[in-house]
Formats: sequence, structure tokens, C-alpha cells
Amino acid sequence: MSEEDQRTVGAIARLVGISVRTLHHYDHIGLVVPSGRTASGYRKYDDADVERLHRVLTYRELGFPLEQIATLLDDPSVDAMAHLRDQHDLLTERIDRLHRMVAAVEEMMNAKKDGIQLTAVEQAEIFGDDWPGDEYAAEAQERWGETDAWRQSLERTARFDKDDWRRIKAEGDALEAKLADAMRAGVTAGSPEADALAEEHRAGINKFYDCGYEMQMNLAEMYLSDPRFTAHYDTRAPGLAQFLRDIIVANAEGRDG
Repeated sequence: MSEEDQRTVGAIARLVGISVRTLHHYDHIGLVVPSGRTASGYRKYDDADVERLHRVLTYRELGFPLEQIATLLDDPSVDAMAHLRDQHDLLTERIDRLHRMVAAVEEMMNAKKDGIQLTAVEQAEIFGDDWPGDEYAAEAQERWGETDAWRQSLERTARFDKDDWRRIKAEGDALEAKLADAMRAGVTAGSPEADALAEEHRAGINKFYDCGYEMQMNLAEMYLSDPRFTAHYDTRAPGLAQFLRDIIVANAEGRDG
């Protein structure tokens, strides 16, 4: 290859590791204009052109926009050192921000690594074939994803293994059975037995996030307003959703009083 061929757009693009299209763009906007032409009429870069191109690429790597690079290279009145100091400050700030992001991602990775996330097969094994886990999770994140309760739930459940989920499911089933028995026996909201059941319900929620009485009452109202929750409890025993709501509200109001 002749020296003349080594100065063409394609050769220079390979030399500095950018595309021919980029070089054409730099030429078009007057940022790096080749000083000559080959005998065949192709653009030809001399040493000064290549040096300018390297300076452009250095400034680009530092994050300067092309318009500002042109000013830095062509305006003798511009204080290049001042611009570099400003860019240094911006890059330092960006590095700090990236370090914080890396730390946050590592924390999330560790939380995920500490726990065993259930597969779809395992969810069906523990909760039943009709368990809409992914659907509920997506809806819950949309509704409560910005709350402290949601963040607590993510942190705590990340540490649950398969046996933990089995135990939680068994405890939930046992509580629902006790609730149904109490309703059939005529236990009234506000009685000591009803209050004990309401507290047991709140303790179950506390496994996932800190559940105060106001939060528990909000959940109780949802058991009636969301037909899916109502159907879940009323399948166990007709009227159970209303009964659970009533004993939770009565217990919470009694605590406030």
C-alpha cells in the first residue's frame, strides 16, 4: 500500500478506530477537514489533520459536544484549561454517581443471592395450580412500588427459601380455618377471641412488612372491595371476608381507644 493510500478516509478510519461515515460527518461540519485529495480525487489527510482528529476524539471521550470541540480547537481566545477543569468536575461527579449505582445494584444482587426465588413449578406446588403469583406481583408493584412496605417486602422475601414459603402457606391456611370456625361459632367482633385472631392476622402480615393498625384496616377494606380477595375468603366459608374485615377494624379501633 502506497503512502498516498494510507492517507485516505478508509485508512484513517481504520487507524483511529472510527467509521468512514463519522469522518465524512466531521468533514461536512468543518471539524476535521482533510487538507488534500489523492490523484484519484479521494480525500487525503496529512499529519496535521490526523493530529487534529486525535484531539477531537480525545475531547469526545471526555464528553464534550462537537460544537464545543470546534470552539476549543479554533478559537484562540478560549481558555481550554478552564473548560477541561469544568469537564473534570463533571466527570468526577458522574463517577461518584456511578459508584453509588454500582453499590445499589450489588446490594440488590446480594439480596437476591441470599434467598431462593421460587420457580413457577414450585409456586404451583406450594400455593396450587391456580396461584396467579406473577400477575399479583406485577399489580402490587404498580400500586405500591414506591412505598416503604413494598421495599421491606422485597428485602424480606428475598431471604425466604422454599421451606419458609411452605411454612407461611401452612400458617395462613391454619389461620383461615380458625377464622372460619370462629365465625361459625358466633364469635363477635371486638371480643377477646376475635381480637386475638386479628392480632394473629397482623403478625402474619408483619412477616413481609411492618403492618400497623391503619395499614391492617386498609387491607381489611381491600378484602371486600377487591372481588378476588372476597372470593378467596368466601370460598373457605361464605361471609368470611366480611367477618375478617369486621374483627380487624374492631380490634384496631379498640387499640386506638
